[in-house]
Amino acid sequence: MGQKKLIRFEEIKSFDNVLQYPEGMPGTWSSYFNNELPLTLELACGKGEYAIGLAQLFPEGNYLGIDLKGNRLWVGARKAKALGLRNVAFMRTKIDQLTDYFEPGEVSSIWITFPDPQLRKSKAKKRLTHPKFLRLYQQVLTAGGKIQLKTDSPSLYRFTKKVAELYGCTVIDDLDDVYAAPDLPDELRIRTHYEGLDIAGSNRIHFISFTLPGIIPGKEKDAELKEWVFNQDTGAEKEEDGDEEATE
Repeated sequence: MGQKKLIRFEEIKSFDNVLQYPEGMPGTWSSYFNNELPLTLELACGKGEYAIGLAQLFPEGNYLGIDLKGNRLWVGARKAKALGLRNVAFMRTKIDQLTDYFEPGEVSSIWITFPDPQLRKSKAKKRLTHPKFLRLYQQVLTAGGKIQLKTDSPSLYRFTKKVAELYGCTVIDDLDDVYAAPDLPDELRIRTHYEGLDIAGSNRIHFISFTLPGIIPGKEKDAELKEWVFNQDTGAEKEEDGDEEATE
C-alpha cells in the first residue's frame, strides 16, 4: 500500500464525519445528526461528490455516503469539513451489510451514482440494482422511498429498467440522456469524478428512479431475470472498477 494511502487511513480515524464499520447504529441516526431530518444514502459514493452536492442543495435533509474504500472517503470527508457541512457524513462498510446499520424505515431515499456496472454476466448479482440488493434496500427504506440510479453504462441502465419491469417497481423518472432533458433539476446536474471519466465511452448519462413494491417477487422472477441477462450482449463497454465493489 502506498504511503499516501497509509497517511489518509490514519487521518480518517480522527474525522468526526466518518464512521468505520460502526456498531449499534440502527435507530440512532437522528441522534448522530442531532436532528429529525430525513436520511438519504449515497451508495458506492467514492469521493462523495453526490452526497456533498445534495447536502448543499437541500439543507433540510441528512446525507450519508457509503463506500468500502477509505482512501476515497477521505477526499469527501475532508471536503465536507472544509465546507462546514454538518448534514453530511460518511460510513465505511460493505453495501451488502446495509441492514446492520439501519432500522426498518430509517432511510428516506437512496442514490446509486456511477457504480461498477459489473458487465460480466457471471457478476450480475453484484449490480447494485439487482433484486438481491433491492431486498436489502426494502428492509431499510421508508414506504415509498425512492431508489435513484445515475450511470454512464447503457448495460446497467437497461438491466435496471428490466428489473423494475419484472419486479413490479414503480418508475418515477426515466431519462435515457440526462443532459438532453429540458428543465433538468439541480440534483441531476451534480457531477462526480467517475462521470467525468466516461468509462463506458457512451458519451451519454442515464438516470432512472423508482419505488419498490410491497413485496418483491422471488425465485420465479429471479430465474427469468437470469435468463434475460444470459441473452444480453453487453457490447463494447469495458470491465472497469467503479466507485465500489459491494462485497469484496
